[in-house]
Amino acid sequence: MGRVLPLDGCVGGDPLSQRVALVRASVPDDAEAGTLAELFRLLGDVRRTKILYALLEAGELCVCDISAAVQVPEASVSQTMRLLRASGVVGNRREGRRVYYRLADTHVRMLLDVCREHTGHEGIR
Repeated sequence: MGRVLPLDGCVGGDPLSQRVALVRASVPDDAEAGTLAELFRLLGDVRRTKILYALLEAGELCVCDISAAVQVPEASVSQTMRLLRASGVVGNRREGRRVYYRLADTHVRMLLDVCREHTGHEGIR
């Protein structure tokens, strides 16, 4: 009986080929990968995701408006907004006693748009 090879193993490939070298050069290092993982972790919570999409739709909202839009208590929204602001995903401005929140930049908008478009594909849900 012949030798059994793993189904996902390479046979005769050069692991240090030019292709592998190019890929290695463009894969994020551990620090950058950690930052990216944290960003995706932020989207891993239903409340945070709904809040971000509310901001995407409205442009700018205060805590009480966010609370009403996503049907989450204001205290939870305030806590979530502190986390999102600290992570650089949202920005804010103060107008009197009210604080208005918005998505930090167009990159966050694009990320949310692309994610929603992706989940709209057949077989994703």
